Amino acid sequence: MSESKPLISLFDIRKHYGGGDKPRVDILHGISLEIHAGEFVAIVGASGSGKSTLMNILGCLDRPSEGSYYFAGRNVAQMDADELAWLRREAFGFVFQSYNLIANETAQENVEIPALYSGMPEHARAERAKALLMRLGLADRCQYRPKQLSGGQQQRVSIARALMNGGSIILADEPTGALDSRSGEEVMRLLNELADAGHTVILITHDRDVAASAKRIIEIRDGKIISDTGVGVLGEQTIGQTFEFSPKALPAKSQWRGDVLEACRAAWRVMWVNRFRTALTLLGIIIGVASVIVMLAVGMGTKERVVSELGAFGTNHIYISPKRESSRIPGRGINSADLEALADIPQISYVLPNLSGSKIVRYGNEDVQTRIKGSRAAMSRMLSWPVVRGSFFTEEDDQRMATVAVLGPRLVRNLMPDVENPVGETILIGNVPFQVIGVLDSKGAVTGDQSDDDLVVIPYTTASLRVFGERDPSYITLEVGDMKQVDVAEKAVDDLLFERHRVRDYALENAAAWIAAQAKTQDSMGVMLALIAVVSLGVGGIGVMNVMLMTVRERTREIGIRMATGARQRDILQQFLTEAVLVTTVGGVTGVVLGLAIGVALVLWGMPVIFSFSAVIGAFFCSVITGVVFGFMPARQAAKLDPVVALASE
Repeated sequence: MSESKPLISLFDIRKHYGGGDKPRVDILHGISLEIHAGEFVAIVGASGSGKSTLMNILGCLDRPSEGSYYFAGRNVAQMDADELAWLRREAFGFVFQSYNLIANETAQENVEIPALYSGMPEHARAERAKALLMRLGLADRCQYRPKQLSGGQQQRVSIARALMNGGSIILADEPTGALDSRSGEEVMRLLNELADAGHTVILITHDRDVAASAKRIIEIRDGKIISDTGVGVLGEQTIGQTFEFSPKALPAKSQWRGDVLEACRAAWRVMWVNRFRTALTLLGIIIGVASVIVMLAVGMGTKERVVSELGAFGTNHIYISPKRESSRIPGRGINSADLEALADIPQISYVLPNLSGSKIVRYGNEDVQTRIKGSRAAMSRMLSWPVVRGSFFTEEDDQRMATVAVLGPRLVRNLMPDVENPVGETILIGNVPFQVIGVLDSKGAVTGDQSDDDLVVIPYTTASLRVFGERDPSYITLEVGDMKQVDVAEKAVDDLLFERHRVRDYALENAAAWIAAQAKTQDSMGVMLALIAVVSLGVGGIGVMNVMLMTVRERTREIGIRMATGARQRDILQQFLTEAVLVTTVGGVTGVVLGLAIGVALVLWGMPVIFSFSAVIGAFFCSVITGVVFGFMPARQAAKLDPVVALASE
């Protein structure tokens, strides 16, 4: 047997801690030994002799400061973190004095951990874990958590976990140290059975009676081997004698989905165990997401209402005013033929001629000098200017030159102070009697020169023939079907009139620039509201990061356990990043629901609210991205932990 190739070879292994600014502490002083597959070896020594440090190096939890470690002929010093994780997962099975079970996981889930990181399908690993627990007499304890098990039962769970991936090499560090004598005897019986079955068992102990169970005893004192009984007797079936070393083997791609689901399951369990703290963390994300949705909805609704109300001032109108005759411009005005030609422009949906002038209006003993406007029946619709009493005149009234009038509300108060309802009353415009058929809604004054509330509106043909005696309009209002086409329509109008008149004896104006400025102002307000909401979402993200940093500190030992059972750095990173993303995802969903509910409540309250699907989706994904961004640093910190340091934490 001495001529066979050793499974483990150590050459002059030394280990020290500190150095530099810190005092140096030497633990191992040149350890050299060989362990063959199938041996049952006990490394015995007093506390502080360096035996646990030696076990950490043997199990690839720690690296030597000096010397060489060969496993199955491969230099361990040349392996990267993933290759070392592969060795811990596929070659070694750890049995610790303090059991090192994850408190939130059941016995079965603790046993399954090594298989989880090796990519074994969920059903297969569950069946194997149950079979191992049954074999160790824990069939009825599969769903118990560590705190519900006795010390001996916890240690048997630890042994089952060590065997989950085969356990070619069992590293047992003081496996009976925390047990009563009866439980200790049961554990040693199990280790002997494993050794007889062909497993390589390396037992670390300070108890010589426990060490006596091994076939080979190595005594260590002050970091040096002082005695070694030599190569022990191997079991009939040696497991790992021809160990296939393939550290690059990774779980199949088909297992990716299962890994993510398992990470989500573990993350949800942690969230539930710490639900009060999780709820406080979620609150920041919920407020942030709901704020983004509500503020953007209110901003868009307000903008829509403002733009709609500005429609009364001609958001999609072009105004044509004839220029007065001068020595340079003869000024022929706009005639009926021009109006017909303008109506043929594709972008123009309606041509509204207007006659305007000042006249004295009389009622009884009262008279007022005010503005008279002759227009068509479409004026009320085009200017979003309804009547609050009576009705507006019709196209038929215009065609038959009806002497009907619609008055502004302030004119009614000044002209008829004692009349409760002016509809049906008769007024004189000049010497022509008109029947009042309606009162316009209040519109106020756009400038300080005049107020639309003093206006009298009469049919265009009536104004042309019976009031002003002019056929050509004072100005024309053109309605553009699409507000975005105002500039295109204005150019078409200019080209048409210039072609007809051969001189620009007219002026063109539109309110598009003013309306655009108002809309831009509303957009700026919306952006400001969104930024405020995003800041609140960022604050929630900082809360996630703080909680995750706290979680990493609280669960440092769990991280060490997972690393000892074969988790790679990417597995730890994925686990904690999944937890952060799950928190923000739950917060995002809740925030979306809350935001929509608040929006609906605001609608019922009468506030202008317009929900944007892109804003809702954007807010949700922003919350998820927040989890990734703010969860990455804590997750990376967890992944970079040293397994030995992590396992030693309390």
